[in-house]
Amino acid sequence: MRKLIQGGTIVNEGRSFIGSLIIEDDCIKEIIKNNETPRGIFDEVVNATGCFVLPGVIDDHVHFREPGLTEKADIDSESRAAAYGGVTSYFEMPNTNPQTTTLEALHDKWQRAKHSSHVNYSFFIGATNTNYKLFPQLDTHSIPGIKLFMGASTGNMLVDRREALEMTFRTAAELNLPVMTHCEDSGIINENMKVAKEQFGDDPDITHHWEIRSNEACWASSSLAVELARKYKTHLHIAHISTAKELSLANQSEDEGRITLEAVIAHIAFSNEDYLTKKALIKCNPSVKTIADRTAIRQALTDGRITIIGTDHAPHLLAQKQGGCAKAASGMPMIQFSLVTMLELVDEGILTIERLVELMSHAPARLFHIDQRGFLREGYKADITIVSPQQPWTVNEDCIQSKCKWSPMMGHTYQWRVLHTFCNGHHLLNNGKFDDTIRGERITFRNEK
Repeated sequence: MRKLIQGGTIVNEGRSFIGSLIIEDDCIKEIIKNNETPRGIFDEVVNATGCFVLPGVIDDHVHFREPGLTEKADIDSESRAAAYGGVTSYFEMPNTNPQTTTLEALHDKWQRAKHSSHVNYSFFIGATNTNYKLFPQLDTHSIPGIKLFMGASTGNMLVDRREALEMTFRTAAELNLPVMTHCEDSGIINENMKVAKEQFGDDPDITHHWEIRSNEACWASSSLAVELARKYKTHLHIAHISTAKELSLANQSEDEGRITLEAVIAHIAFSNEDYLTKKALIKCNPSVKTIADRTAIRQALTDGRITIIGTDHAPHLLAQKQGGCAKAASGMPMIQFSLVTMLELVDEGILTIERLVELMSHAPARLFHIDQRGFLREGYKADITIVSPQQPWTVNEDCIQSKCKWSPMMGHTYQWRVLHTFCNGHHLLNNGKFDDTIRGERITFRNEK
C-alpha cells in the first residue's frame, strides 16, 4: 500500500518546511521538500495543506488499568483515546492488579496489548522490596526500563528498604536500563496528613493537597534518587517533576546526561489556584503545586532541564474522584488532550512547535533507545499525526474516548485539532473516523550494554 500525505508543514528534528511524505506499507518511503509534485500511483492521498505533520507522540508514562482495574479503563479504550490525541506509542506503568513485578505478569500484558492495543505499546517492569534478583532475566530489548516508586501512590508499590533501592539502581546500571522514579517521601506526607486532619477533619479540603504532598516531600525523595544514581552511574529518569527546586537536579556536568526529568500535563497546565474550580478532578500524585512552580516548569521546557513531556494518564471512575485530600482518588485521564494542550502553549509563545516535537516525540525515542520511531525519517515506521490550527472544538462527554468518560478539560475549547493519526502506516484516525480493526506493534529497544 502506498499513501501520500501532501502539502503540509512537516515538523521534524528542529526544522519546519512545506513538503510531502510517501508511506509504503508500514514505513516512510520518501520525504519530499517544497511543493514538488510526488510521482507515482497512490492508494490514498491526504491533503495536509494548512496543517502540521508531526511524528506520532510517544507517551512514556500512562496507566491503562489492565488487568484488574478495568472498570476504570482498559487497553482498548485508552489506546483509542491515545490515537485521538495523536499518540502512537505508550509505555504503561506496573501498578495494575496483579502488579507487573514478575516476568509472568509482563508477558501477560504483552499478550493483552497484542490483541487490544490500537497503537504501539511497551510496559515497565516494577521494582519491589524483594524482586531485584529477577532483573538480570529481563530482555532489555523489550522493555523501556524499571519503574521504582520511592513514594506511596496508587497501587501501594512503595519501595522503602535501603538494600532494595541500592540493588535496583546497581542492577539497572549493569543492564543499561533507565530507572524511572516516582519521588515523594512518604514519611513527610504522612506527617503532613496527620497535622491536616487534626486541623481540618478526616478529609481535608482538596485545596490543601499541595501542602500535604509538599515540595519538601518531593525534594527529599528526588535528591535521594539522584544520590543513588550518581553512586552507581545509573540512568535516572525522574517522573512528573512538580517543583521548581527539583529542576536543579538536571544538567549537572558530573552526571554526563544520566539524570533526566519528565514533566506531565497536569503540572504544566494547572496550579494550586485551579483546585478552587476543578476540585479533585486535578488531584494527582505528586500534587499540582503553585503558579511559581508551574512557571518554572514551563521555562524548563525550553532550556533543556525538562527532557520529556508525558501525561501520567490515570483514569478513575468519576465517583472515585469525589471528596478531598484523603478520600478522592489521585490521577486524571489526559492522553487524548496532551498534544492539543501543548499546542496551546505554542500559541502563547511559551515554546516553539519544533521544541514541542522534540519533547513529545524525539526525546522519548532517543532517551529510551526506541527502534525506528519518534522521527520522520525515510525507513522509519510511519507513526504520524496531522494537526490543524484552526479547527475549534469543545471537550464534552461525547468526544471523550477514555472509558471513564470525564476529563478536567471538560468545557474547554481547543483551537487545535488532531485530524489524522497514522500508526505503522495504517490510517487509524481519519478526520474523526476510527479504524477499530488496527492493532499497534510491540516496541523494541536498542539496548547496548
